[in-house]
Amino acid sequence: MLKYKLKLKDVKLEDFKIYLLALFKGILPKKKIKNNEELKLFIQKKSAWVSQVTLYNYLKTRMGTKWVLHFDDEKFLESINKAKWNIYSIALQDLTFFCLSYLSVFHNYQETHNAKNIYETILDEEIKNNMPEEIILIAKEKFLKRLEKIDWNAYYKSWPFNESALALYEWAPIAEELKVLDRKIVLNSMILKWDNIKDEFIKLIKV
Repeated sequence: MLKYKLKLKDVKLEDFKIYLLALFKGILPKKKIKNNEELKLFIQKKSAWVSQVTLYNYLKTRMGTKWVLHFDDEKFLESINKAKWNIYSIALQDLTFFCLSYLSVFHNYQETHNAKNIYETILDEEIKNNMPEEIILIAKEKFLKRLEKIDWNAYYKSWPFNESALALYEWAPIAEELKVLDRKIVLNSMILKWDNIKDEFIKLIKV
């Protein structure tokens, strides 16, 4: 089991260690994507990585060097736990749509109909990692609504990761009066992380 996968029922100090491991694993050599199963794994891994790293970076930046001490606050832990799963569920949507759109346009990918199966399979697998079923159900409904409107020929180039950036801004457990001041920085931090994932994906699907 990949340790930086969002899998803990309750946020603990161990989550911070997982966050540090995520930063390290992000620079390790990558394997080529050769089939749908490897594509699904890429989507899951990178969505988890972006979600967790951006959330914890934001918390660390806003709360300073002593932010880990807040891990003794039960209400704060509950807020982080809820935030990480909600952000992750939207990140999965964005990356699924981006990958399949890009493959469809540049690699004649004929299996965009697999989008629903890829997304729902990943979420169903997260049940064993204590992802709340309520969040899963809401995420599946939102995914289907987005799927109905998607233009596979254009999605990859039309702000494909905007929804997950907004999810980070919405769900991060930071006081609203502070988040308003941070909006541009928070959104850009997520988009910049996704830019790296986009570049990585394009390299990994090259023949």
